Amino acid sequence: MIITKTPFRMSFFGGGTDMEDYFKEYGGAVLSTTFDKYCYVNVRHLPRFFDYSIELSYSKIERVTNVEDIQHPAIREAMKMLDMHEIRLTYEADLPARSGLGTSSSFAVGMLNAFYALKGKYASKKKLADEAIYLERILCNEAGGWQDQIAASFGGFNRINFNTDGYEVLPIIISPDRKRQLNDNLMMFFTGFTRFSSDVQKINTVSSTEEKRVKLKKMKELVDEAEEVLTNKDRDLDDFGYLLDITWKLKKGTGTSISTGSIDELYEKGMAAGALGGKLLGAGGGGFLIFYVRPEKQEKVKEAMQDLMYIPFKFEDSGTSVIHYSPEDFEVQYEAVR
Repeated sequence: MIITKTPFRMSFFGGGTDMEDYFKEYGGAVLSTTFDKYCYVNVRHLPRFFDYSIELSYSKIERVTNVEDIQHPAIREAMKMLDMHEIRLTYEADLPARSGLGTSSSFAVGMLNAFYALKGKYASKKKLADEAIYLERILCNEAGGWQDQIAASFGGFNRINFNTDGYEVLPIIISPDRKRQLNDNLMMFFTGFTRFSSDVQKINTVSSTEEKRVKLKKMKELVDEAEEVLTNKDRDLDDFGYLLDITWKLKKGTGTSISTGSIDELYEKGMAAGALGGKLLGAGGGGFLIFYVRPEKQEKVKEAMQDLMYIPFKFEDSGTSVIHYSPEDFEVQYEAVR
């Protein structure tokens, strides 16, 4: 039996520039962190007592005898890709799916990590990120960028650069006290709305491609400025909050489905209560709002957001990991999928 633990991520700056069709031509960069809310994937070989050979438990329960009959596209394609058979897989998570925290990619990374461990093979963080990108973007044909899979795999507070050669992960070097202060000044609230990120990406439209390109260029430039705020001890950390407000306004201009009237109203309530800036996490349309709030204003912001669930969190550094490993003496009887 294998159990993997994979963190969710929050993206602060540069979201949208991690789309392959964009960064291959213009380059991209994202500033993000993983935090202490996780998904867990439990995988073992299914004992041969049943009239089915694969059992999957997530928001649904599937019991099938043929991999091709699996309804969940990521599980089906991952099992085919890694030649997995006679599997029992269970998924559970600390936070809801489709909420803007890269949950589907965290699941993909954690599942691949579990499959490799069940095979008794080691997979590096880069291999897991690369294969999760391939799984979701190519095999499952889901729209979206690359940042979620990379963040879930590597973990930590990073700048991720994207270019024609792929990507590089650069940890943000920041003092523990400053990092703790940043963490303490961030407040996260669940709006209650959930949507598939890939669906939001598909229906987003702007008045012109050139207009979106200009906004994405500015959003990429904010990654540089935000990194400088974090790493330069002479900069006021509150500037991070002001920059979040700028990037959120730019982000809203890149697509019609990024925000809604309800989300705009919630955001303005938070700002009026004392937040210096904030943004909706993820592709848009719902999920989690994050605000940068000085400590003395946090109770007022909580009051303003009283109809929403407040989610305390801490940054984490580990990325996906195998937290339980029990080797099995099991001979797969099925022919390999070719």
